[in-house]
Amino acid sequence: MARIKYQTLTEQMFYTLLCLHQECCGMDILDKVPEMTGQRVNVGSGTLYTLLEQFLQEEWIRETKVEGRRRSYILTDKGREVLEKECTRLSAQLEDFRKVFGKETK
Repeated sequence: MARIKYQTLTEQMFYTLLCLHQECCGMDILDKVPEMTGQRVNVGSGTLYTLLEQFLQEEWIRETKVEGRRRSYILTDKGREVLEKECTRLSAQLEDFRKVFGKETK
């Protein structure tokens, strides 16, 4: 059986979408992701612009303005639903971990 596209999000996908809760451009995202994750997650520029194109096609984000080569984007309601679904999935994984190990995580 074929894997469903975007059934889960990579960290780069998740944090790119998370950055777009407010309007920003690609360069902003390249700076924000490492900052918000304590340098744990980085998104390369090639990966970022590929993701932005995919997110536009899926209607998870929309383009808000174009100034020369600089384009700005913002999360759509559909994109917010995707993020919420992923958060629910991740929370369930954390709960499963807690059940197995019988303790609170930090």
